[in-house]
Amino acid sequence: MHIPRLRGRDREQQTIAELQAGAAGGVGGALLLHGDLGGGKTALLRHAAAGTPDGTVHLWATGLEEESDLPYAGLQSLLQPVVERIADLPDHQARALTRALSGEGCAADDRLALSMAVLTLLATLGREQPVLCCVDDADALDRPSLDAIAFTARRVRAHRVTLLLTSTGELPLNGVPRLPLRPLDPQSGRALLADLLHHPGADEEPRMWGVRGVRPGDEVLTALAALGGGNPRALTDLAASLSDSQLAGEAPLPTRLPADSELLRTYRARLDRLGPDTRWLLLLAAADEETDAAGLMRAAHSSGVDIAALAPAERGGLVRVSRGGIVFPQPIARALAYEEAPLAQRRAAHLHLAQVLDGDTERLRRAVHLAAAAHGPDAELAEELEEAATGGGYSRASAALEHAAQLTTEPGGAASRLVTAARYAWQSGSAGRARSLLRRARPTVRDRVVSAESEVLSGEIELRAGATANAAESLLTIVDRLAGTERELAVLALMRAGEAVCFSGDYPRYADVASRAAALRRPDDPPELEVVFEHIAGFAYTFGGRHHRAIRPLRRVVELGAVLDTAAPLTCASAAALLLADDVGAHRLAARAVEVARESGDVSALPLALEMTAYAEYWLGRYDAAAATSLHGLRAARACGQGNYAGDHQAMLAVLCAIRGDREQALRHIREIEVAPGTGQTNRPKALSQWALAVLDLIAGRPADTVARIAGIACPVTGRGHIVVQAMATPWLVEAAVRADDREQAVAALAGFDLWAASTGDPVRRALSARCHALLAPRGSAEAEQHFQQALALHLAGEADFEQARTELLYGQELRRARRPRDAREHLHRALETFLQLDAPAWADQARAELRAAGEAVDTPAVRAADVLTAQQLQIVRLVCEGATNREVAAQLFLSPRTVDHHMRNIFARLNIRSRIELAKALA
Repeated sequence: MHIPRLRGRDREQQTIAELQAGAAGGVGGALLLHGDLGGGKTALLRHAAAGTPDGTVHLWATGLEEESDLPYAGLQSLLQPVVERIADLPDHQARALTRALSGEGCAADDRLALSMAVLTLLATLGREQPVLCCVDDADALDRPSLDAIAFTARRVRAHRVTLLLTSTGELPLNGVPRLPLRPLDPQSGRALLADLLHHPGADEEPRMWGVRGVRPGDEVLTALAALGGGNPRALTDLAASLSDSQLAGEAPLPTRLPADSELLRTYRARLDRLGPDTRWLLLLAAADEETDAAGLMRAAHSSGVDIAALAPAERGGLVRVSRGGIVFPQPIARALAYEEAPLAQRRAAHLHLAQVLDGDTERLRRAVHLAAAAHGPDAELAEELEEAATGGGYSRASAALEHAAQLTTEPGGAASRLVTAARYAWQSGSAGRARSLLRRARPTVRDRVVSAESEVLSGEIELRAGATANAAESLLTIVDRLAGTERELAVLALMRAGEAVCFSGDYPRYADVASRAAALRRPDDPPELEVVFEHIAGFAYTFGGRHHRAIRPLRRVVELGAVLDTAAPLTCASAAALLLADDVGAHRLAARAVEVARESGDVSALPLALEMTAYAEYWLGRYDAAAATSLHGLRAARACGQGNYAGDHQAMLAVLCAIRGDREQALRHIREIEVAPGTGQTNRPKALSQWALAVLDLIAGRPADTVARIAGIACPVTGRGHIVVQAMATPWLVEAAVRADDREQAVAALAGFDLWAASTGDPVRRALSARCHALLAPRGSAEAEQHFQQALALHLAGEADFEQARTELLYGQELRRARRPRDAREHLHRALETFLQLDAPAWADQARAELRAAGEAVDTPAVRAADVLTAQQLQIVRLVCEGATNREVAAQLFLSPRTVDHHMRNIFARLNIRSRIELAKALA
């Protein structure tokens, strides 16, 4: 399949490009790319070769196991295209190299001459044209060839030669820089799959956006990306195997690589070359994911096998032994090591591992191995698994209960265990597996409670990873059905329904949630239920604008969350504290929720807890911390399959970038937002994105667009939309409305914000309210000055330094326009100082502009080229400053003119300049 770009390999491509540019300029270099089979090492070599200018000498060799015992076979393959140039070498070097390449070998005292011959040959070629040597799978080369190539790699710096090597197994090449290739992150994996399905090979038809218009949803891409484990070759093989019905989500997705997978064949070939003792040790490691090196050594010793037998598998890249345990580079490697073994041998491995494990301290692991070795249903062993599962982590417990279900003969009991396994799988972060287990359980569920648990869990998964709007409706239906019989489950479903309403922006439906909660509530409810009822009541009052009535239930939620001290109540308490404007308390509660979730292993609770943490940090003015938290939340949400909450975090990152004035990064985050279809027209990521775009519009001088965007986040007539996000963005709307002379819109928006700010008593929100009133007051009036002074006084009691600086900036603008430049400069200086401290250049530029308008000369700080440009860009800048044209630069650095044009545009943007004259000054 055609791959239009290498996804997730920007760092590696940049490193190679800089190495090639240096070689073109006379400073050669070598690099060893080390990574797993199928990790994209060969693709990087091909990409490097494809990007070289015309005339470059290309030399390529690939290590082959079949030739690893033929001395100098690899060197002969590498130098074959230039063998006629050996005659140009000094006689002694030419003879040594000729003998080696012709199969006559190399005497021990000629080895240095041979290595020097390879270096001299490449250096000679480099004097005429740049040379690119690519040695793929260098760990499979014959040793003499590897020694000669390694000798050369350490000495190419003085020549116009780039030498790139790749290896899967360990390759001791002292003196040669190494660059490890890590698995693709989930986002890059999904992007690669989209590329593969959208851009077929020359002999294929488009698989995604073709005539049939088959377009897989995010769930399909996410599931395949997880199955591929970040391995480009695995993802390529999976994409090639999909049918149209699988793409459309109408047929089950594959659960393993196809039988004709190229990666599968490569692993199998390496596995087939191993001896029986090595295969046995691999099987023991593959049969237990928790086996560490010490455990494997015990198992090996008790079975009479020397642990040294594992070495060939390590050299072949099939397994790695680290301090953390036995690591298979790919899930497929583990699966293959296990499944290629005969059934009897697999059973023997499980029985052997059960024998060496301690029945008290390793009860669950031992039971799992006994279950895997069981001949058929076993009620006693199933009960043992279920009991032992309570003492393990969620992932282990889920696997144990799935085994227990397989050992259970009664269909209803098996279904109950599968539903519990699904709950544990969801909490461990495996959304796809949880869905699969629920599907398996559904046909055999007999018990009403088990059926209800299954439906509530399905609704929760759909809420966070699917069609949120549909989830809200289905969860409310479940509440009505369970209210009279299973009240606790009904309350849980009601809480999730409220969560779905808040995410999708369908706030009028929250009244339905509140009315059902009132009907379900009892005076003697335990704290676990009371916290839900108080949460719903407080939120309902807030959404209805009755902020003073919301205070009591919200405060009770905060109290109960701290007492219960589990992730869900703590997260609820944090959200309640945010509505109360207790940002410090909200941060403390959310941080505790994150801590508890990690300690318990409930990773499904992390995305929402981290979202509350980021909101608290935003209101506290800790934008760097909020960005770091949102990035962590984005990764956590993606890792556990919660695509909708990943969208929240991505959109919050866009807001934070926009507030800093970083337009490029804000737009990038918005483009990368991926939420499932059916999340509602006004879902939260969309609302946050509109806020981010509105801020960018205001910075760019388009206040009317800002007003339209923020006003569109929620509708005051229908109540639909994200009123909470709109409230957070209201100070920006008021400022923009004043600039756009749309005071009516500003007054209407500010009324609701004032009610909230006044009810909380929070100095930051009251300061923002006072600032907004100052902007609405007549220019130059005593009223405007009074409100500005009130805002600044309130800011002193808060922690939001950025908002205080914005108030100083706006007050300085007001004073300057009121012809009070001296007073204006005092506030503008304070604003500029804070913006510089917070690294907000767009706002610092505005403060400088106002200072200049107020009569003060302010120099724009120069950007140092060395601080913001790459090594290759600096090379281009130096040549341009010496008078070279873009075409001349391209010829000298062996780049294409188009590449140089692209670099020049980026250079001008990074240095904030517009001409080559300014470029020379920036370099100086």
